[in-house]
Amino acid sequence: MPRKTLAVLAALAAGLLLPALPAQAGGPPTASSCAAPRVETFGPASMTGAIVGAAVHDGKAYVVTRGQKPPVLAEIDLGTRKVVRSVRLPDGPAAGEPEGGWATAVSGGKVYVGTYPVPDLYRFDPATGEVERLASFGKNGGFVWTLTAAPDGTLYAGTYPDGRVKEYVPATGAVRDFGVLATGERYVRAVAADAGHVYAGLLDKGKLVAIDRATGAVTELAQGPAGIGVVAEHGDRVLAVSGQTLIDVRKDGTDRRDVPLGAGSFDALTVAPDGTVYGTSRPDGAVHRYRTGDSAPTRIADPPSQDDETRRLALTGEHTLVGFSGSGGMWSLDLTTGRSQFTDLIEAGLPAGPERPQSMLLVPGRAVYVGGHFFMDVRDLRTGEQRRFRVPGEPKDLVRRGDKIYAAIYPSGNIISIDLRTDEVRSLGYLGHGQQRPWDLEYDPVRDKLLVASAPLGAELEGALSIVDPDTGRIDVHKGVIPGQSLMSLSLDARAGIVYLGGDVLGGGGTPPVHASASVAAFDLRTRTVLWQVDPVAGHRTFQDVKVHDGLLYGVYKRNSGAWIALDLATRTVKYQGTLSGYGELTTHRGRVFAATFFGGGNAYELSDHATQLATGLGDEWYTNPQLHFEPGSWKAWTLSGRNLARIDLDPRCPPLTVTPPQS
Repeated sequence: MPRKTLAVLAALAAGLLLPALPAQAGGPPTASSCAAPRVETFGPASMTGAIVGAAVHDGKAYVVTRGQKPPVLAEIDLGTRKVVRSVRLPDGPAAGEPEGGWATAVSGGKVYVGTYPVPDLYRFDPATGEVERLASFGKNGGFVWTLTAAPDGTLYAGTYPDGRVKEYVPATGAVRDFGVLATGERYVRAVAADAGHVYAGLLDKGKLVAIDRATGAVTELAQGPAGIGVVAEHGDRVLAVSGQTLIDVRKDGTDRRDVPLGAGSFDALTVAPDGTVYGTSRPDGAVHRYRTGDSAPTRIADPPSQDDETRRLALTGEHTLVGFSGSGGMWSLDLTTGRSQFTDLIEAGLPAGPERPQSMLLVPGRAVYVGGHFFMDVRDLRTGEQRRFRVPGEPKDLVRRGDKIYAAIYPSGNIISIDLRTDEVRSLGYLGHGQQRPWDLEYDPVRDKLLVASAPLGAELEGALSIVDPDTGRIDVHKGVIPGQSLMSLSLDARAGIVYLGGDVLGGGGTPPVHASASVAAFDLRTRTVLWQVDPVAGHRTFQDVKVHDGLLYGVYKRNSGAWIALDLATRTVKYQGTLSGYGELTTHRGRVFAATFFGGGNAYELSDHATQLATGLGDEWYTNPQLHFEPGSWKAWTLSGRNLARIDLDPRCPPLTVTPPQS
């Protein structure tokens, strides 16, 4: 990414020039320090201009941000490539607040947006600049994933977690629910519509269905090899992307053609009036062309935004393809010359704002790294300066090895390195084997390997332990190391050469579990075999995190009201257990075990034979796991206060700390 972009992004973040932080004195603080200020904040931890939904109408583009509260709807002049105005989507009466809008469509000259995690429908009128909330399609925690307009202007939305298609009539405000489309389905991820039918792609069940708009009758057109996340229609045919296959089928379900997409998939499609289909491939972002009867798509252009996710494609004029990138960009491609032009939307005038961070890493005495959506924010502890650089997705976890940081990236399963001196980003490779959700990452200094715990994406159960050589990029994937479960966490005993794995019986979701209780497994890194497996607590289905310490394996469960355990590794029985405010990440520091958790205001604890609350009021603004990153020789830890980067004093000898998060 150009240095100009990095400078603009950094300048937009609050507190660009931070005071240099004093070095920590060796040894523990005195008891009198409990009276000193114990909370320091340093502005937004992660700034974003990322987008989700996008639409094109009458020479303008409309994009919706992700991660900001409230979300921004921005109008872009396609001629000047500048943001000409923006509005915020107002919060509705339901519990929760919208943080973005994946679903966008144009009907009757107005722009409609479906939001998450409150699944509401909004309308923006370009003529007046007014925005209004129209309807609710569910409760807090839901998504309107997709939205399309039929030729008569009627809108159709695909929702989560009920897996429904819902109809909205703009003229009357009437809402209709077409009911269950497939038993157990949670995601209607893509919809398209013509005069008579709605075509829906089901992510869990991998089905393409047609719904009669008049009668509501549902017909299955195709069963895909994987979840269906993209659908388009033209003439008498429907196209759907199912994993690495493009399904091209008549609207009556006949003449099905399965077209291979190679090693990747497509994340967006648009169809020209002559039936030519244009698509963008994931993970690289290249542009392809396809027509019915082709044996495979033809690559016609290199990625206009390398390794980016394409949110929407549209044809503007006869020879121009416009794309919208999830990282916060817009590009245009001249189909006659193959030349593309990329515009960073923040540079174009899109308001940036703080987002919920994905991950954090402290490089002591040097910097704090915060992983966001397609960007890494860095706070230099020596100078107080802040900078940002692009990464190819969401860094779910970070670990250091020498002069490099390694990140596990969602949704590609890419493992990348970041040079501490230059910020250069390189890919080591992809996990593959359907492992696109890398949840936990550790470095094994004895064997000089990276260890990754992952889950599949979509309706599969089994995750994997992957062992990555950081020098060669070789990746050994051990899928199903806990049979019938995915992996949420791992913890390494480097000296013993054993990695302990925490399971999740729900896997990628959408497939009934085959086990009732989450397992812990011990994996020998020398023999590459499982030594043993136990289910510590019956009925607890998901480990959020595990951490080995002093002969015990501490674990925090995700779906059981903050349950935690300490498992005696010698006897493989639970020695201690209790309840926290919620789930989060465990860490060890100075011979003690700590936990940071969601809910109850955002809390920090010390775990031993019981849980001792050390802090509350940190907020619930992490995207992935709440985390604590202690400075060596100190009780001060880097974390979040609200959406702001914070350093807090967690001296166990001091009274519990109550934090008042600043307004983000």
